[in-house]
Amino acid sequence: MSILVYTEHINGKLKKQSSELVSYAYQVAKTGSKKVIAVATGDIQKEELEKLSVYGASKIIHINSPQLQILDNQLYTKVLAEIAVKENAQMVVMANSFKGKALAPRLAIRLKAGLLTGVVELPESSDNEKFKKVIFNGKAFAHIKVNTTMKVITLNNNACQIQENPVEAEWEEFTPQIAESNVKTRQLEIDENISGSMLTEASIVVSGGRGMRSPDNWGPLEELAQTLNAALACSKPVSDEGWRPHEEHVGQTGKTIAPDLYIAAGISGAVQHLAGVSSSKTIVAINTDKEAPIFEIADYGIIGDAIEVLPKFIQSVKKLQAS
Repeated sequence: MSILVYTEHINGKLKKQSSELVSYAYQVAKTGSKKVIAVATGDIQKEELEKLSVYGASKIIHINSPQLQILDNQLYTKVLAEIAVKENAQMVVMANSFKGKALAPRLAIRLKAGLLTGVVELPESSDNEKFKKVIFNGKAFAHIKVNTTMKVITLNNNACQIQENPVEAEWEEFTPQIAESNVKTRQLEIDENISGSMLTEASIVVSGGRGMRSPDNWGPLEELAQTLNAALACSKPVSDEGWRPHEEHVGQTGKTIAPDLYIAAGISGAVQHLAGVSSSKTIVAINTDKEAPIFEIADYGIIGDAIEVLPKFIQSVKKLQAS
């Protein structure tokens, strides 16, 4: 018996959450003496995929097919189901990402499995049937029992701590038989986003809140992000006001992040925001209100107007970089 983990990568580099998914599966597998099998599609080197063995993958399957270079829900579902049956999987774990949300329901139907999306923690019971997930846009949690033999789950980003569990990994190149007539999706062009680091993958995140007072004041935040090679983020009120795109919203109802460094400028720190950023290794907060909740989780705090503080902050960073 096994747990199958569908991993994702960007331009041949594993996404951070792929390590988390394998680590999660390994911790679940320990309770039932199951092995963890990581699966990947597309153009990625063996050496990159073998990194997953550090987190507990005892077998790595690379799906080698030119027809699966881009997401095709029907073909991906067919191939993943075939592998799940072949490997006697009792659970399939995916990221709660665009791909995961698209594939999980189809795969669950094909495998006649129970489906649960947006899981936020390890199973709450030793039989791996009871799970916790966010509901009502992050305002509450649901505890749900999935009692089917086969389960398909999607895991929220930063739902569990990444742990190293080094094992020897078996390698398999899997070449599915796909008739050209079954290929329904074609890639016409690629419009790459070059605006900065991907938010959930970034090691440094610079974030702004309503304390910035206007979208016209975002220049210093953008300069700081560029100086630190960081991703830009914002609080929910900022995205609700249309100052910044919703894709930059971090918090329980947006993206959950865990960078090495999180800089929050003009963010007071609502409960939902803190829940989405509290796993950051180091938090620097800039706010005029010394009683702001953000300071409760901050490692370093600057009491002051972010609009006035940021230019001096940037100047200090550049001096340090030059020294």
